[in-house]
Amino acid sequence: MSSQPRFQDTGKGSFFGDFVYDQVIPRDHFLVALEHLFDWEALTEQLIRLYKGRGLMGRAPYPPVLVFKMLLLSYLFGVSERQMQELAQYHLVVKWFLGLAIHEDAPDHSTLTKFKARLLGNKGEQMLEGIFRGVLQQARAQGLVLGSLQVLDSVHTQADVNLDKDDKRQGKGQPPRDPDARVVDKGERDVVEPDGARVKRRLRYKGYKTHVAVNAQTGIVTSLSATPGNRADNKEAAQVIGRDQEQDLGVVAYGGDKAYDDTDLFARLEALGVNAYFHLRRFRTQKRDPNKEVWLALLAKPEYQAAYEQRYRVEQPFGSLKQKHGLGRCRYLGLARYRIQALLTFLVSNLKRMVKLLTGLTYRPLAKGRRAEKLRPVYASLPWA
Repeated sequence: MSSQPRFQDTGKGSFFGDFVYDQVIPRDHFLVALEHLFDWEALTEQLIRLYKGRGLMGRAPYPPVLVFKMLLLSYLFGVSERQMQELAQYHLVVKWFLGLAIHEDAPDHSTLTKFKARLLGNKGEQMLEGIFRGVLQQARAQGLVLGSLQVLDSVHTQADVNLDKDDKRQGKGQPPRDPDARVVDKGERDVVEPDGARVKRRLRYKGYKTHVAVNAQTGIVTSLSATPGNRADNKEAAQVIGRDQEQDLGVVAYGGDKAYDDTDLFARLEALGVNAYFHLRRFRTQKRDPNKEVWLALLAKPEYQAAYEQRYRVEQPFGSLKQKHGLGRCRYLGLARYRIQALLTFLVSNLKRMVKLLTGLTYRPLAKGRRAEKLRPVYASLPWA
């Protein structure tokens, strides 16, 4: 028996594979940059561990990197797995990116379902986190420079649960639809009714929360932690900071809003030799005792003011990820599945950002005028061109 795993033939390298694609695939397409900048094939060894036969026994599976890429693209394009199958079947550049020859059929959407099940049953979250970090390491190796300031924040995702129906379900003695989801109370918000009237309504739902650290200079998410929706930001911050520390990112300071103004968190960062520039609550600077002087001194620091002005950087990816990449609502049920969604969604966010910073190529057309971002890509010209 061969010690090398066997995979289904995708036609890559045939006449209808590389030869034809070389004539028609644009070299400045976002997916072309994504393929050339990162070593996807290196993931084969770890991804094949998800398969029971490891590609050595039974029917030869699709190359696991192909399936992983297909799942990743479903988040990039913000489509369902069924829609992703159709894209992989008919979208030429997508097919090239996946490594499928023009005449080869795309994997069925059920292949993605089985792949997710493998992730859940084989410590796939740790594997995805390793991929998440590995992509960042590859970008840094190519010259991407991270700034020294990190900004902490969190974003909620609504569970696939109707509160009223779920209450009725539990009233009949049935279990909740999503036992891991927790109630999130966002307070009163302005809502536009179907008739155009603007009213205030209490926004309350069950959901989850992703806590992140974003590099202020690049807008890249360096670490994240997915939790039930009621997990306090200051209580989960230590987990996120710890994951940053494991990567040796050269962090000098952390910033964040008032939710991170926590004495234990200040002490933890001081022990690490890292500055804490969280937005201070009033009780620290307005109390009537000498202890407030240390907080007033922190408030007066130019570095504190600079960090305060950079807090918006952490919120920039959130709106786009909710509107374009499905982070606004859970794709699946349960915390374990939500963690997979969070990792893949923020991996997509990072890949878009890294390609732009390395090459200047973007997933969507560049903004113009005052909204245009001024940057100098790491590569003056496309290395593969």
